[in-house]
Amino acid sequence: MNSEARLHALSEFLKTKRAMLRPESFGMIAGSRRRTPGLRREEVAQLADVSLTWYTWLEQGRDIRVSPSVLNSVAKALQLNEDERKYMLTLALESDNEQPEPDIASPAVPSSLKYIIDELRHCPVIVSDRRCGIVGWNDAAAYVFLDFAEVPINERNMVKLLFARKELRRLAANWEQFAGGFLAMFRSYYGQYVKDEWYEQFISEMKAGYPDFTRLWEHSGVSYAPEVSLEFRHAQAGKMLFHLTSMQAQGSSELRCSIYTPAPGSATESKLRQRLARKESYGSHDQQHDPGEQ
Repeated sequence: MNSEARLHALSEFLKTKRAMLRPESFGMIAGSRRRTPGLRREEVAQLADVSLTWYTWLEQGRDIRVSPSVLNSVAKALQLNEDERKYMLTLALESDNEQPEPDIASPAVPSSLKYIIDELRHCPVIVSDRRCGIVGWNDAAAYVFLDFAEVPINERNMVKLLFARKELRRLAANWEQFAGGFLAMFRSYYGQYVKDEWYEQFISEMKAGYPDFTRLWEHSGVSYAPEVSLEFRHAQAGKMLFHLTSMQAQGSSELRCSIYTPAPGSATESKLRQRLARKESYGSHDQQHDPGEQ
């Protein structure tokens, strides 16, 4: 992300967060004279105790001098959460953006991590890199989502698949919440790896190909580890309830595990046990009668 793109991303983020604030929450009268939703720029400037001119320039994406303390005041005025605050500071403070040029190769899944995700037999697990490229998964994930082994390697990007594959769009009862969790994680990477031009190219391609992406991306949050509850409508297993937990793999800042834990009290785990056991049984039966092994 070059300087112009970085400041544009900051501008769009600030505008979006300002539009989401309700004047009534700050003791202000909404009134019919407000032409746009949310707070006005002068109101945010007043809450942050900064000049209107300075905040206007910041929101317009101008290249101005900023300090962490003043940006923290803006973050407080906009009611940003901790991940959103870090994201804003990363975009605004060029001195914080001195990462080395990133390696474009996806990291391999360590054998120890592969063992762990395979042992989570009834919890679908997807391992992704910092571009949300899918680099690992277990049998439960292949059953619930799709068989990623049948997807060409250069197309195994979870963000793209969520918009491109009809089976994934039909899977979640609340698809926008499902996609939003990954977009929030993707945005955190987008702000962190500001020197990787791949992000700008990918976002441009997604906007050109998928109108829903543009709408959701412009209003996506920022989360390094989103936790959400999801209801899936699986074509074979029917209703399935999961809690999504996303965590960074220890020892590698490049790998992240998205773990879908069956909701307690639901029939989800029993359904997975039955379906996967049946699949293993069929697989074992096929191997025993494979004429190619005779």
